[in-house]
Order: sequence, then C-alpha cells, then structure tokens
Amino acid sequence: MDVYEAARSRRAVRGFIDRPVPRETLERVLSAAAWAPSGSNIQPWHAYVLTGGPLAELKERAGERVAIGDAWDEPEYEMYPPELKSRYRERRSAFGEQRYGALGIPREDIEARQRAAAANWDCFGAPAALFCYLHRDMGGPQWSDVGMYLQTVMLVLRAEGLHSCTQMAWAKYHKTVAEVLSPPDELILFAGMSIGFEDVTVADARIGRAPLDETVTFVDDGL
Repeated sequence: MDVYEAARSRRAVRGFIDRPVPRETLERVLSAAAWAPSGSNIQPWHAYVLTGGPLAELKERAGERVAIGDAWDEPEYEMYPPELKSRYRERRSAFGEQRYGALGIPREDIEARQRAAAANWDCFGAPAALFCYLHRDMGGPQWSDVGMYLQTVMLVLRAEGLHSCTQMAWAKYHKTVAEVLSPPDELILFAGMSIGFEDVTVADARIGRAPLDETVTFVDDGL
C-alpha cells in the first residue's frame, strides 16, 4: 500500500473483530512512527499500548462507570473552543448527522446516541489500544507534534492492513486509564486509539472532507 492509498483509506473505524494484533506488528508500526517530526526532535509523546488482560480490565472499569452514570473526570484540557465559529461549527454538526445517521439514530433520540457513544469505552471491540500522553508543561507546538506522531501511527497501521480510531473521549475517563497504566503525575492523557482489524459488518459512515479550495490557498503566478 503506497502512502496515497494509506492516507485515503485511513478513517475512524468504530467496529473491530476480536482477531489479535501480533506484538511484533505493533512494535514494527511504532518503530516506524517514531520517525514522526517534532520541533528540535524532542519527541514529546509517551505511548502506552494495551492488549489482553490489561485492556480487558480497562474496558471493564470504564464500562462500570458508564453503567452507573458516573460523571466524567474533571477535564485537563479544552477539547474544543467554547464557541466554534461558523464553518467549523457546521462541519462538526454534519459529522454528527452522518455518524448517527449511518446507525439509523435520529437527532432527537438522545438515549440511543449515548448508547452508541458508550462503545468508546469498549474500544469498539478492538483487541489493542494505544494511550498517548505528554508532559503537562508542554506548549501548543508540542501538542501539534503529538498529533503528527499519532497520524504517522495511523498511516503505518494502514500499511499493515489495520485500522484505528483516535479517541479524545478517553480523556474524559483519564483517572480510570491512570488506574490501569499508572503514568507519572507529570503526564497528561491526550487521547486513546483503538487498533485492530475492521469488522466490515458494522454500519459506519465515511465522513467527507471539505473541498480543497475551502482549506487551501495557492499563492503563485497563476499559470
């Protein structure tokens, strides 16, 4: 698979089969992703990879919180601006319509939407998950570095025939994740990532992208 196909076929997959992902495959992917760029090569990411019993324990703990309606943990960073401006706001709304529309869930069925969202805490059935942290004192550029690292991981996963779903949602249960991983206090959880082989029987939407002229401006001689 070339890089163009990897980029085009990468998407947030929310349904996985229980086929294990070999440890050597994950090591190969993460060894390649380590070459992702970062300012002054500081490589600010700290990744934890869970499979088997530890992942099952995390899913169980998170599932128990969902079942009793436990409140989310105090947020450690702001996922979205309080007031998304036009264009970004419309894109987010369109995402929700496509995502839940593919599941046959109407906008007004809040309970069904909550049930669908709860699948996050089971990693959508994935047999492997990655949790990405960075130091609390890092600034915006280092958060950007972490994003480039995660994108590189996802592209290399595609080269291995695997799919993924990056989930900031796990930051809402960062205390539960910490109970299983025991990260140093100076680290903050940015996101989790479900990893595995796609379950093609699960209904999902291929979310579109804005046209090029909406996000890119060419400044040239106009030739």
